[in-house]
Amino acid sequence: MAVIWELDFYSRPLLDENQKKLWEVLICDSPLTIDSPVDAPFQFSSFCRNTEVNSATLQTAIEAAIAQAPQPPDKIRFFRRQMANMITRACEEVGIPSYASRRTIALNQWISQRTATEYPTYPNYQAGANPSVMMPVSDPQPLPDALRGQRWSFVTLEASAFDDMADWQIDFGEAFPLQLANLSANAPIPGMLIFSQRALPLAGWMSGLEMAYLKLTTGARNQLLLETGADDAWILAGLSTPELLQEAKEFEAAKARANRVHFLAVQSSPEAETFSGFWLMQELNLA
Repeated sequence: MAVIWELDFYSRPLLDENQKKLWEVLICDSPLTIDSPVDAPFQFSSFCRNTEVNSATLQTAIEAAIAQAPQPPDKIRFFRRQMANMITRACEEVGIPSYASRRTIALNQWISQRTATEYPTYPNYQAGANPSVMMPVSDPQPLPDALRGQRWSFVTLEASAFDDMADWQIDFGEAFPLQLANLSANAPIPGMLIFSQRALPLAGWMSGLEMAYLKLTTGARNQLLLETGADDAWILAGLSTPELLQEAKEFEAAKARANRVHFLAVQSSPEAETFSGFWLMQELNLA
């Protein structure tokens, strides 16, 4: 199985002796399956001064992380778009491809934990919110004509149903341990099933994207979007009737109750017992 890392390089609420913010490199494993380890995942952190914020410093940190890790990553994900050039260059220097992604679930939780319980213990801590990640808004694009599903439906699974996910036959997909989302075993998790005669090509195409989350948009057009990468969006379904719009609103409400965890699955038909694609996702509040 591929090894994927999640990376952040940004200032923290800590000051150096010159009252300038310290910067920190954070690197951790990206969980890829429902049974990925959560008790002792690989994590790496390294501070630097604001005068050392450059791709060379980041390259050194990545090399140090590789030296400590059980195995090097096949690719690196990052969510902070304003650092894209620096991160991309540093990753190129160590020969690892990098991808802007909003699928940084483990990293987002780790940053939240450090912000709440780690940084305040430092003597040089200074409370204050960091600037949020400004994500540009892209116009949603239609799926390629050859890959559009013929039917779709909203469904719900209890969290405990995912205990057996390792035994499901899935051609393409990705998941993460539900412990990361603090969900109980009986928590209902909403999802969307897409049925297509070209299910395998559709799932294969989706596997080449950084799958982020599903989201309802309303206004001039009511649509259910698949958000991918840093700012891409794809139209999965047009909600042309009040009934379809209501179903989508109920899906969004269920997603909110499940700490924004949900899934997208691709099958050849409603009778199929296997999945051409299955992605467990969480809409993150990146900051």
